[in-house]
Amino acid sequence: MSVTVEHIQKKFGGRTVLGDVSFDVEDGEFTVLLGPSGCGKSTLMRVIAGLETPDSGVVKIAGREVTNLESRDRDVAMVFQSYALYPHMTAAANIGYPLKVRKMAADDARRRVAEVAERLGLTQLLASYPRQLSGGERQRVALARAMVRRPKLFLMDEPLSNLDAQLRANMRGELKHLQHELKTSTIYVTHDQAEAMTLAHRIAVMSSGKILQYGTPSDIYNRPANRFVASFVGSPPMNILEQADGTALAIRPEHVEVATGASDGWQPARVWVSEQLGNETIVQLKTGSSLISARVKPDFELSFDQAVWYRFRQDRLLTLPRERGETPETHLSK
Repeated sequence: MSVTVEHIQKKFGGRTVLGDVSFDVEDGEFTVLLGPSGCGKSTLMRVIAGLETPDSGVVKIAGREVTNLESRDRDVAMVFQSYALYPHMTAAANIGYPLKVRKMAADDARRRVAEVAERLGLTQLLASYPRQLSGGERQRVALARAMVRRPKLFLMDEPLSNLDAQLRANMRGELKHLQHELKTSTIYVTHDQAEAMTLAHRIAVMSSGKILQYGTPSDIYNRPANRFVASFVGSPPMNILEQADGTALAIRPEHVEVATGASDGWQPARVWVSEQLGNETIVQLKTGSSLISARVKPDFELSFDQAVWYRFRQDRLLTLPRERGETPETHLSK
């Protein structure tokens, strides 16, 4: 099911939370709203869900305007950060609650709950209460509850943020495969760039109530539209070198080459810090008053203050514009 958001504006008091936001989600697409805390992404999600009314603008779901419809009339299902499970109900009762509200026949409801529980590996846990479940199990129950009534649109607001790192990574994989199987349009809110890059077909990078760039993970990573996107997406973030004319040269750490010997065209630097991560090493190089991050092979051993040389891969060097929203140009000078 497609979703279209057109020129949405929202203020709380005198503060603009969403300023002229527009984007679209194609049928079956997984779209991520990515940005720091307070950027407006959760408010935008609530506007799409019908939990907030915009001051102006239009929301369309499957081509039908729903801007002023109640949430229950939009055929969407939400999964929240807090899971929002009823503590006095078993997992089965929690999952089946949306069907009970809709007065589905008991036998049909039990069959539907059993089907979704099997798909999410919850069959053996249906008689358990939320307090008896792990964080990952509670999250799967919340997902099952959203899935059970087969909505046209899933809305997920930081659903994995309460999980530890390993479980969060596992759940990312489960979510991605599940969405691939169901082919249900999904809008997902997160401040975690790893979630955005691994889950999304397209990412909307937000800051201060605006979408600064909307594109595929590859576009966002390799062709950032401005300095905010370049610095927010990527770990370590893109190296950004300010120029006298107000533009910035930008390059990813993996495109900075480092050597222990001098060669023509290489620049001198000293090792500020070296972080060995097992599968790779991240090196920060001190050159003048600047620090430059480089991603090198894991067996490349360097010590504090060691003299090294570096160069940029010229074919991966970008020129970022002065103004927001302009498209970067590849810097082609050799």
